[in-house]
Amino acid sequence: MKFGIAIFPTDYAISMTELAPAVEEAGFESLWVAEHSHIPTNRATPYPPGGDLPRMYMHTMDPFVALTAAALASKSLKIGTGICLLIQRDPIHTAKETASLDQISNGRFLFGVGGGWNREEMADHGTAFATRWKLLRERVEAVKAIWTQDEAEYHGELVDFGPMWCWPKPVQKPHPPVLLGGNGPNILKRVVAYGDEWMPNRGTALQRIAELRELEQAASRGHIPVSFYPRETAADIERAGETGVERCIFYVPAEGRAPALTKLNELARLIEPYKK
Repeated sequence: MKFGIAIFPTDYAISMTELAPAVEEAGFESLWVAEHSHIPTNRATPYPPGGDLPRMYMHTMDPFVALTAAALASKSLKIGTGICLLIQRDPIHTAKETASLDQISNGRFLFGVGGGWNREEMADHGTAFATRWKLLRERVEAVKAIWTQDEAEYHGELVDFGPMWCWPKPVQKPHPPVLLGGNGPNILKRVVAYGDEWMPNRGTALQRIAELRELEQAASRGHIPVSFYPRETAADIERAGETGVERCIFYVPAEGRAPALTKLNELARLIEPYKK
């Protein structure tokens, strides 16, 4: 079992240059950051867990800037987006940013993406909620084309560009893994169609891993790894391992240096018996 730490990298959180080496020294394999470009003040979309939207959503740094700092402050720690809202990003710029980050980190980048939940936020970027998954697929495919082709082109319904030159290319070959986040009814079909790994949140995800294995076999896909965000208990870690989860990820708070380091130490003790 591999273990990761996640955080909302805010302007008031522990710095990424301090957190990344601390995560690495504590024995974790990876460090993940969330993304929100902004939060509209007229938001009508309810916060999925319920209650008020925490202030960290309004203070989140750009994920690739945060992960660059983490990469330079660590040696072997994998760095990932958990998740990048690619539906709100230009795919050409994003392909260059992610390839550059993979170069800077010497092949340690993990690209988690998802469809998002905040209708008003994505609308400000010109993204329609109803077609966000189609847009996500085309942008993922377009990014992969730029990553892997010397003269890249992509022609979809929502993303379309002719042959181009765009370097650098990622260090990882054929490209960094794309982890598709989400728990919706069609997520497994999407993972098998254009993802490299599945990264669900809590809920019924563990019960669906058997379904994922059936779908990957039917599509003649190889093994699709699963990363999961369990509760902070030994029982949940053991249950995840028994169902075939390869990586468990836990959040540390974004409320300053001391709370993050305290939680990191607690989690390091929790995972010690389960590390490979």
